[in-house]
Amino acid sequence: MSTSDRERHRPPPPGATARAADGGDARAPDHPEHPRHTGVVRWLLFIAGGVALLLAVIGTILPVMPTVPFLLLAAACWSRASPRWHRWLLSLPRVGPAIARWENERSISRRTRWLALGLVTLSMAGAIWWWRAHAWLPWLLVALVVVLWLLILRLPVTPDESG
Repeated sequence: MSTSDRERHRPPPPGATARAADGGDARAPDHPEHPRHTGVVRWLLFIAGGVALLLAVIGTILPVMPTVPFLLLAAACWSRASPRWHRWLLSLPRVGPAIARWENERSISRRTRWLALGLVTLSMAGAIWWWRAHAWLPWLLVALVVVLWLLILRLPVTPDESG
């Protein structure tokens, strides 16, 4: 192979994109609003997404550990670092549609809102009962419940499910 043949078949450097005949991008990114990271940043985002997913799984078992924020964090990390893992997360039947709705519309369904309010109330009621002997901790948990309720109630509801 001659030098010019090697140059022609050499892959582009990291971060470079192939140009289409019309001058546009031949490889459109999965999420155009998020630049594709390379090297160390990509691996750090990939690992952060994995840790977030692990914490979300732990959150399904422990009532005081949240699940949804960690799932959303994993989706955000993987949308920037690994489109393949991001697609896998979105393909999960139980959480994928909710994550996609959040990414596209920044809203939750009415059912999800009521489920979140109920689970926060139940888990915090259990924690308040557990720590009932302490003088100030139950009151701190009640304040936390109020803050969480206000945050959840502020989230927009998906328009097609609000009626």
